[in-house]
Amino acid sequence: MTSAPGRRSSTFTRLLRHGFTDPSDAERFLDSPELAPVRNDPVLLDALGGTADPDLALHGLVRLLEAQETATARQELLDTVIAAKPLRDRLLGVLGASAALADHLARHPRDWQALVTYEPRDLHPGVEEFERGLADVTDPVSLRVAYRRCLLSIAARDVCGTVDVSQTAAELADLATATLRAALALAEADAPEDAALCRLAVIAMGKCGGHELNYVSDVDVIFVGEAAGGADEDKALRAATRLASHMMRICSETTVEGSIWPVDANLRPEGRNGPLVRTLASHLAYYQRWAKTWEFQALLKARPVAGDLALGEEYTAALRPLVWKAAERENFVADVQEMRRRVVANIPAAEVDRQLKLGPGGLRDVEFAVQLLQLVHGRADASLRSGTTLDALKALAAGGYVGRADAAQLDEAYRFLRSLEHRIQLHRLRRTHLVPEDEADLRRLGRSLGLRTDPVAELTREWRRHTTVVRRLHEKLFYRPLLDAVAALAPGEARLSAEAARERMVALGYADPAAALRHLEALASGVTRKAAIQRTLLPVLLGWFADSADPDAGLLNFRKVSDALGKTPWYLRLLRDEGAAAENLARVLSAGRLAPDLLMRAPEAVALLGDGDGGGLTPRSRASLEQEVLAAVRRADNAVQGVTAARGVRRRELFRTAAADIVGSYGTESQPAEADQGALVDMVGGAVSDLTAATLAGTLRAVVREGWGDTLPTRFTVIGMGRFGGHELGYGSDADVLFVHEPREGVGEREASEAANKVVAEMRRLLQVPSADPPLLVDADLRPEGKSGPLVRTLGSYEAYYRRWALTWERHALLRAEPVAGDEDLGRRFMELIDPLRYPAGGLDEDAVREIRRLKARMEAERLPRGADPKLHAKLGPGGLSDVEWTVQLLQLRHAAQVPGLRTTRTREALAAAREAGLVSEEDAEILDEAWVLATRVRNAVMLVRGRAGDTFPTVPRELAAVGRYLGYGPGHAGDMLDAYRRTARRARGVVEELFYGGL
Repeated sequence: MTSAPGRRSSTFTRLLRHGFTDPSDAERFLDSPELAPVRNDPVLLDALGGTADPDLALHGLVRLLEAQETATARQELLDTVIAAKPLRDRLLGVLGASAALADHLARHPRDWQALVTYEPRDLHPGVEEFERGLADVTDPVSLRVAYRRCLLSIAARDVCGTVDVSQTAAELADLATATLRAALALAEADAPEDAALCRLAVIAMGKCGGHELNYVSDVDVIFVGEAAGGADEDKALRAATRLASHMMRICSETTVEGSIWPVDANLRPEGRNGPLVRTLASHLAYYQRWAKTWEFQALLKARPVAGDLALGEEYTAALRPLVWKAAERENFVADVQEMRRRVVANIPAAEVDRQLKLGPGGLRDVEFAVQLLQLVHGRADASLRSGTTLDALKALAAGGYVGRADAAQLDEAYRFLRSLEHRIQLHRLRRTHLVPEDEADLRRLGRSLGLRTDPVAELTREWRRHTTVVRRLHEKLFYRPLLDAVAALAPGEARLSAEAARERMVALGYADPAAALRHLEALASGVTRKAAIQRTLLPVLLGWFADSADPDAGLLNFRKVSDALGKTPWYLRLLRDEGAAAENLARVLSAGRLAPDLLMRAPEAVALLGDGDGGGLTPRSRASLEQEVLAAVRRADNAVQGVTAARGVRRRELFRTAAADIVGSYGTESQPAEADQGALVDMVGGAVSDLTAATLAGTLRAVVREGWGDTLPTRFTVIGMGRFGGHELGYGSDADVLFVHEPREGVGEREASEAANKVVAEMRRLLQVPSADPPLLVDADLRPEGKSGPLVRTLGSYEAYYRRWALTWERHALLRAEPVAGDEDLGRRFMELIDPLRYPAGGLDEDAVREIRRLKARMEAERLPRGADPKLHAKLGPGGLSDVEWTVQLLQLRHAAQVPGLRTTRTREALAAAREAGLVSEEDAEILDEAWVLATRVRNAVMLVRGRAGDTFPTVPRELAAVGRYLGYGPGHAGDMLDAYRRTARRARGVVEELFYGGL
């Protein structure tokens, strides 16, 4: 048919106005013979324009009309569409939202009549109504057709807004229940002898069990079987397994009518490795002995739906008490949160931003938060035991376990996200939780949710708004009511009882919940601005404290810092406004004793944790540190004041380094933990060594200035030795040094020596004077003749001694020598003196090699503490620091004269040079490096956690757990950490046996 002039353009415009995106195609469909009688009917056009996708709806309607078998049937459909508004809205609404259901209607053209009836009983059908809808099925194919016919009516009520999203989800779960029953009946009809042998109960889990199913989702189940009528139990279980397997296939397999949905039984005990069907006693034994925390969390939604319902009720009654004891398990909250983190970590990076279910701020965040609270408080409050997320959230709010405003916001967000998920899946009836990227898809989704002005922009805005709300609230949900429990509330607002608050603190890992609640009360009570800001901060901080090994210490330390700085305007502003500061502070305060101790001595150092002008957590260079220290010494009135200022800088910078190390090891919400453990070790070693050098330089300047003015009678330099010279100092390391002097012209040997000795004595004294700052112990035992030799020597004396008496161990020790403070020229000449000794031209003879091996063996035998487990001793144990360092240093003594890269004081640099020179294989070098880095990290961790140096893992469980967190092991995995250390050290010892004790 041809259009009259001008008609096309006016129709084209009218179609655009009604929301069609392809008016030309739409006009062609409207001109088709099937729609000829109603092409100009404004009712039809208005109805199409009200759908999610008018083009899709019109196309589906034409296909449905074409599929009618007779002209009479076609006219009946058209007449009903035009005359009956309920049918028109339902049918066109479905056709405009679901291409998959349009396909179904085209294949089964009489099924549109399922949408004609519009009676009260059709508005909220339950299992019985759906069972009637499936009553005539005789095989898997007819089950699929009947299932889709029922699904058609659910989708119609959904897209027309007759029911809300929670009712839709409940109807989908009821339809799944009826479908499982029908599938089981088909399986039993195929094998009546199996059905006679057993009682089989089907327990719905997950969203089906929770009465909140999606359009397309795996239906999670667990099977329970028992013998029937005195049958043999083994035979009965085999029969039940055959029936269960057949039922699963009936639902899952693809036929000419497609599949329904996969039936997933992997939530059963032992997962896919366990038997498909167990007896009730077997289930109970498993959950009593072996089940993990997440398995009890999953049981929250367990609900008998098919088969022997009496047996199903016995199952839930037997397991229910175990579910409500799950919160008593060690590391309960940490286990649940770790499971959530693992889910997020497994999302492909390209999908994270579009993941509606699993991504940050997604559906799973709401569900995990609600389930966590249910498990903690449901033991004492039966009103919380619903398997349905929104019902449980409502009960939590009513009981004061969640703030009403927070619950209302989460309810709104969850409903929006579930509605969006439903509409995404409804289009193609495919299992997906990804928000599409195609603009046409987004437009259809936006319109289906009532966003008509600018569907794509409005949908994106609303989606982001709701995910932001969820992300902000889902963790706070657990912690905010704890503050309400100790603070004044608005009239009518429910609060946690004292016992409920205590339960929640225990679940979070607090050993002393009463003390923790007292701290919260002190921090959050009152009407001051400070208290108001604390109440905003604390819910988030409590979550970070709970993520540590010692939440009690974190909260106590936060109270101490806040008491010290609470009246300082910038402190709370820093935590509130600078994104990283609050999380960094929480990590630092709960990671162990060292960093909080350093901070408490000068709380203003908390400014370093921010993003702004505090300098951040990046360690400063040696030049910058020396400049600050020397300037402070110049301003001081005397040596005591000068060294006090230098030690103050050292304390602050130690805190900066420790904080950077902790934050890098733990990671933050915006920045994952540093994957390169060696980088963290190098950062700490370099920063602490530079800081020690700057402190010594300032102390030397202060002592000389007070005793002799600008010039000491003798040139004086400090040579770093051991870890100090190697830029590998740890938090608790002494500073190993040599002192070298050289009398100035005209100054006698005696006067110069007395002056040098006075300087050394005063430096050591001032650096160890008891004060708020940690002492710096200066150790000169590596000097010639050791403790028996003079503390200070002239350059000439060193030369004479080394020429005549130098022992092998002294040459060995000089490998780490490097000037760190004092006269630079004298330091350079000392290096020139010792280079031929530590890098001998001909290498080492065999006697010297045997001597080094003998020394090492004696050191291992004599220095290892009595009672210590050698395999876990990070310094002297097999594969520990000593093993790696002596192996590398022996390579240096033998080959450095020929291999310039080996002429370094740093262990990792020397090892890399040995590898490049072919002295060590790639694999062996990697093994040694890994062991050295791990052992160093262990020593750093022990100092951070205990506040005092140590070479072995702590024996106190909480301290051991804190070391584990620092090393990247989650709660409850301390054993894995020890096993990994032993394994790494054992591999390194194998390399040492070959390289150090073997041929070399």
